[in-house]
Amino acid sequence: METINTKDQPIVGTAAKAGAIFLALWGILHVWVGYEGIHRYLTMDVGGMWNMVGGGSNAPRNLIQVTADSLTANMQKHLLLNFCLDVGGYGVLGLILAWVIYKRGSWIAYLITVVAIGIADLSFSFALVMPGIIEPNIPTISGPIIWFIAIGLIPFGLPSISKK
Repeated sequence: METINTKDQPIVGTAAKAGAIFLALWGILHVWVGYEGIHRYLTMDVGGMWNMVGGGSNAPRNLIQVTADSLTANMQKHLLLNFCLDVGGYGVLGLILAWVIYKRGSWIAYLITVVAIGIADLSFSFALVMPGIIEPNIPTISGPIIWFIAIGLIPFGLPSISKK
């Protein structure tokens, strides 16, 4: 039976582990968006899908006009499904990165979290929430807040990158 040499494993500090837990929570929230997008795609018309991503001050749900054209509705439904699956995919990435940070204290995983997850969350915030397309509520603003907490905590518990 093979054993793992624990001396070769970096020590991951409490701050990195706490940040990784926040990142895992971020991942779970985003996987839910993917799940909900699939659920709505399978059970609702395009209007039900638009209701998931609208509702801001500049896109009130009651004023969104759903197309009567079946070709356009089908295209919009697939685009919205793709958006939700992309969000869910970022959630899966967040869960993987959280595990690698928690277990391995990986600076590379942290940098991917800052850059790739940052692009996803900040583009969502600046392109959809701040302009009033998506309703700013606990589910929509908690993701970026949780991400900021995670990236703020993680480096304080990662192993030193200096060479001995």
